[in-house]
Amino acid sequence: MKTINLPLDSALRDRSFLFGTATSSFQIEGAADSRLKSIWDTFCEQEGKIADKSDGLIACEHVARFKEDVDLLQEMGVDAYRFSISWPRVMQQNGELNPQGVQFYIDLLDELASRGIQAFATLYHWDLPQYLEDLGGWLNRDTAYAFQQYVEKITQALGTRVQAYATFNEPFCSAYLGYEIGVHAPGKTGRKQGRTAAHHILLAHGLGMQALREHAPHAKNGIVLNFTPCYPVSETPADQLATIYADEYINQWYMQPVMEGSYPPVLEKLAPEDKPDIQPGDMEIICQPLDFLGVNFYTRLTYSAAETKGELYTEHAHREPKTDIGWEIYPQAFYDLLTSLNARYDLPPIYITENGAAMADKLVNGEVADNDRIDYYEAHLCALSDAIDAGVNVAGYFAWSLMDNFEWAEGYVKRFGLVYVDFETQTRLFKHSAHAYKLLLAQRS
Repeated sequence: MKTINLPLDSALRDRSFLFGTATSSFQIEGAADSRLKSIWDTFCEQEGKIADKSDGLIACEHVARFKEDVDLLQEMGVDAYRFSISWPRVMQQNGELNPQGVQFYIDLLDELASRGIQAFATLYHWDLPQYLEDLGGWLNRDTAYAFQQYVEKITQALGTRVQAYATFNEPFCSAYLGYEIGVHAPGKTGRKQGRTAAHHILLAHGLGMQALREHAPHAKNGIVLNFTPCYPVSETPADQLATIYADEYINQWYMQPVMEGSYPPVLEKLAPEDKPDIQPGDMEIICQPLDFLGVNFYTRLTYSAAETKGELYTEHAHREPKTDIGWEIYPQAFYDLLTSLNARYDLPPIYITENGAAMADKLVNGEVADNDRIDYYEAHLCALSDAIDAGVNVAGYFAWSLMDNFEWAEGYVKRFGLVYVDFETQTRLFKHSAHAYKLLLAQRS
């Protein structure tokens, strides 16, 4: 069976470096009848939005099977588990907590603690309650304050059980994919809508951080941002400038306000009607001190000068080699990203909160020999090790994902898991990558 091989002197071989896996609520929980409806429930009901016409009503039945899933974590030997709390599960429309939903997370957290596994909880991983979307969702500034109230209530209810909180997972995806190009829930389109949603999500992050400092001072508190490093297709000044615009629009639009309290210069390239409404004091609220920064990395993209009037850049198709979801495998970009962020910003400790690959897994004779995924992990962990050697302060790594699950607009046809899930029987099975990850963690000194 193939293994993950790291340099003998790698910092990742030290027990002080945290290893874990990650999931999110809508992708695995199921039990939709015991929570409010979310924007993803509504999105799944729309014709043509989900590749296999599926939904998250059952998913991996994690609510019913969480002890079995914690068994998987313990068997794998992880130090920590990153999951998300479902806003529609723990809150009611009247603004009060849902005791049944809260109890589920208390039971999960207590189970993790009994196995010695740290809890890294994300407070928003895309599943906005539908009733808030009906009031405008992230286009409505009031949603940021509703988020703050939710954070206040759930963190008090969970007490000191959570070791680390992230306010948001990947604001780029919620704002750009959900409100600007419409391929994710709630399926709205337009630059003005995307930029407005992004600003309100960032405002909610800042308000959430204030609530966390008050009600969860025991925890490490931060945010999880996704980064897709941008590379020019040529060295021409036009292509290089377009690549700068792309990086600012896709990556720094979220990073710079959080770290420095300002939007990147590409803001001024937007038409006045497309700019977000930034009210006095907003940027100060957004720029809260972070205990950690979560970095999600999967791939890179290439860019050239804009070919269409009004656009900032031209984005090119992913290059070979690719994962099963069609993303280029380019580990060098992982190193480049971390070292460039370290050079550009005064960073808090970093956790790699997601990294992994969808592969065309085949179940043969009761085994999934996903050597391609093992190769992906090895290459990216080696790049991470090199970045740490270059001076980047990375404290931990979470593989995406613990198990195969509902992969958003791709439905159940794309598998990212270390654990294979038969969605008909809900049987869980360690893939070869899970065995390799387990061995890697066991070999630390």
